[in-house]
Amino acid sequence: MTAEMGLRLGQVAGLHFRRGNRRHTVVIGKDTRLSGYMLENALVAGFTAAGMDVVLTGPLPTPAIGMLTRSMRADAGVMISASHNPHSDNGIKFFGPDGFKLSDTDEEAIEAGLRVNAPMVEPAEIGRVKRIDGATDRYIEFAKHSFPREMRLDGLKVVVDAANGAAHRTASRLIWELGADVIEVGMSPNGININEGCGSTAPEAACEAVRANGADLGIALDGDADRVHMIDETGHVIDGDQLMAAIAEEARVRGKLNRDTLVATIMSNIGLERHLADNGIGLVRTRVGDRYVVETMRAHGYNVGGEQSGHIILSDHTTTGDGLIAALQALAVMLRSGRPASEALHRFVPMPQVMRNIRVAPGSRPLEQETVRQVIRDHETELGATGRIVVRPSGTEPVIRVMAEGEDRDRLEAIADAIGEAMTSAPVRPVTSSTTLFAKLSA
Repeated sequence: MTAEMGLRLGQVAGLHFRRGNRRHTVVIGKDTRLSGYMLENALVAGFTAAGMDVVLTGPLPTPAIGMLTRSMRADAGVMISASHNPHSDNGIKFFGPDGFKLSDTDEEAIEAGLRVNAPMVEPAEIGRVKRIDGATDRYIEFAKHSFPREMRLDGLKVVVDAANGAAHRTASRLIWELGADVIEVGMSPNGININEGCGSTAPEAACEAVRANGADLGIALDGDADRVHMIDETGHVIDGDQLMAAIAEEARVRGKLNRDTLVATIMSNIGLERHLADNGIGLVRTRVGDRYVVETMRAHGYNVGGEQSGHIILSDHTTTGDGLIAALQALAVMLRSGRPASEALHRFVPMPQVMRNIRVAPGSRPLEQETVRQVIRDHETELGATGRIVVRPSGTEPVIRVMAEGEDRDRLEAIADAIGEAMTSAPVRPVTSSTTLFAKLSA
């Protein structure tokens, strides 16, 4: 992910999003990574070369860019972020004019454009650039309106961990304005400490802050604030599966869960599925990625969905995963119940899951190796109906993710290790000219 790639991508995407003979606009936001400055300037050069005007927001949560794209009637939105990854990574997420992430068709069209020389507009048609004030305020007010009007957080002590990321100007202010006393964690970005020992992927700091301060609750976001994990008053983590269960059950009781169904991915715990069934709620599973959850929700009219990792999509309020809005809905569940988070937001006992992230040699392509496939099949047969195995390439990191789920954790550990060993032992195959050169633009 270089400046050159950013420039080319901006130019190709700019041409893709231009519709008709008029001025066109793209909204560009970013998280707090040092490389964001480089990519922001590169994208600006590309979009203006394609004749698009650019609106810069500075650091803002990913869902804020989706909201602003639609609210400002822009032709596209761009978020510069590698989400929960370390500062050394970066990425680019696109939103269409409706505020939703792009379809596979749109992404493939942009990727195809990277393989040819994109034309530049005439000098008099080059786009203009401006930085807007007030984008943070607009997003905070938007998020606050998702919280029940009759409710306040007065008397609650809440730890808010922004992962030194995109929500460092919005998260604690939002919760404070709703009445809570706020203890801040991960609010001092320096360009290289995003997600470092804090946030939803490293919630130990927020857990310790909850315990040390006697807080009622903790909210831990990831680097671009589209994910959330919460922490109960005892310092235990509440993951996306538990939050989805609590929000969906509350919505069903209030007659607001469309088709009495929740949408989740293949990674969600089987305990969630069983719990929902016991409470009259169906579960539809999708491939991994919040974009695929959203596509299924839109296609069938569902309004609650998400991922175990904390991407939670509430389509009555947002077009994409929004960690802060999801946290507000969970807080509303807790307040209505009159019970502490440890009782209100822990809804089921999860079945044991074991995760492995396997780094493999470049060119090895282990999932194409019959020996690896056979190892996976053998262990699937061993688990039978008592468990399952999910093996997939990561959409954001150069690793293959292995998940084993079942009754016996020790056996799951052995199975995950055996699959990982089979993959790392796979022979390296030479890269051919037909190898795909460009990764997916978003995951």
